[in-house]
Amino acid sequence: MGCCQSLCPDEQNPLRKDGAQPPQPAQTHRGGATTAAGLDNGGDGGGIPFFSEFSFADLKAATNNFSSDNIVSESGEKAPNLVYKGRLQNRRWIAVKKFTKMAWPHPKQFAEEAWGVGKLRHNRLANLIGYCCDGDERLLVAEFMPNDTLAKHLFHWENQTIEWAMRLRVGYYIAEALDYCSTEGLPLYHDLNAYRVLFDEDGDPRLSCFGLMKNSRDGKSYSTNLAYTPPEYLRNGRVTPESVTYSFGTVLLDLLSGKHIPPSHALDMIRGKNIIQLMDSHLEGKFSTEEATVVVELASQCLQYEPRERPNTKDLVATLAPLQTKSEVASCIMLGIKKQEEAPSTPQKPLSPLGEACSRLDLTAIHQILVMAHYRDDEGTNELSFQEWTQQIKDMLDARKRGDQAFREKDFKTAIDCYSQFVDVGTMVSPTVFGRRSLCYLLCDQPDAALRDAMQAQCVYPDWPTAFYMQSVALAKLNMNTDAADMMNEAAQLEEKRQRGGKGS
Repeated sequence: MGCCQSLCPDEQNPLRKDGAQPPQPAQTHRGGATTAAGLDNGGDGGGIPFFSEFSFADLKAATNNFSSDNIVSESGEKAPNLVYKGRLQNRRWIAVKKFTKMAWPHPKQFAEEAWGVGKLRHNRLANLIGYCCDGDERLLVAEFMPNDTLAKHLFHWENQTIEWAMRLRVGYYIAEALDYCSTEGLPLYHDLNAYRVLFDEDGDPRLSCFGLMKNSRDGKSYSTNLAYTPPEYLRNGRVTPESVTYSFGTVLLDLLSGKHIPPSHALDMIRGKNIIQLMDSHLEGKFSTEEATVVVELASQCLQYEPRERPNTKDLVATLAPLQTKSEVASCIMLGIKKQEEAPSTPQKPLSPLGEACSRLDLTAIHQILVMAHYRDDEGTNELSFQEWTQQIKDMLDARKRGDQAFREKDFKTAIDCYSQFVDVGTMVSPTVFGRRSLCYLLCDQPDAALRDAMQAQCVYPDWPTAFYMQSVALAKLNMNTDAADMMNEAAQLEEKRQRGGKGS
């Protein structure tokens, strides 16, 4: 029941760590403190897990033993490195890239590369959330993007083509992603193309983090289609920031034409002033000629033979930013996709006051209820003998007492610090402390940390409705609304069961 199984073995980190060790200690501290790997470097980042190492068993379970039904690579089983859709025990959807056997012979090199990419956090990226080095296995784990690739929407669409304003948004967002990566010291992106651009649950375009790593330690950085490969790569086999700009130019051509046109052919059309002939006929003329001229000129600059003549990422952003004229229209509307529901559905069973507050996402009401509940649900979770009553225990209980005072006074940051001191000692466990700290994290706009604490509360007390209610709120804040509704229903069922058994909630 619920989603605590992956948390229990390793305290509050839901991912077990074995095999190759990361090159530097950027871990998640107990208590949910943010570290270097979990920072939001200029992007959204709120619901993105900390970067960690997964076990192969975790990923095998998540992908149903790497079932062929879970393959989401555009070329299916023919792809050199398969990508699978998976779901973790904490209900988060993931994309798992499985490299061919021994593509990265040395686990340390793979771990170093993965941790370098894993430090990035931005809402223009499909972020990397983990990796696996287990025997000969080498895998990357990223956020799952449910609404297909740019290639699918441009070249293989069924219901509608991408409207002009959305194409401009795609170019702009991907330019922002590349600029962010460059600013953070990772300017090299391997084989940028329409298959590397993904659409998230809101329909917003994201750049796949997988392209920030090569397909193997010494393997090719580009596909075998030489017509789209930067000329300097053909000469020396090395990727440079200017090579990435060239590839971005080919993506701009895709957006303009709705077809995969070889750059040499497109440049001939541009030189011949055949811009209208270059444009996608499926747009049916519904585009601005002035805007199209700007994009065509930018694509031409990106595709210059000499790398030094191409614009840098900041130039790309600066050129495309003024063309964003429909920023008030959601991407899902322009793409014609259904956005997930805004709030969890109401459970069939009547809810308690706590359940009602959680269904409304009313954090103030939840706080009042948790203050009134005090620690009555902690009875029996700890039994200390007289011999164990040490100064350390007294200090730990004093930290909890100070946390409770701060919690009552709505000083939630102080409460987090005090409760973390209590949790870090580890001698006593308290579902109430985890529940209270979970709410503190929610009130401090840290829903991912709140979810971890609510899951940990469930581990301590598997049948505690409050743990499920708090998971529901955290999941709703993370826009995982179906899962939030599931948690809400489980909590309501547990409450009904307790009432039938004569035990107060």
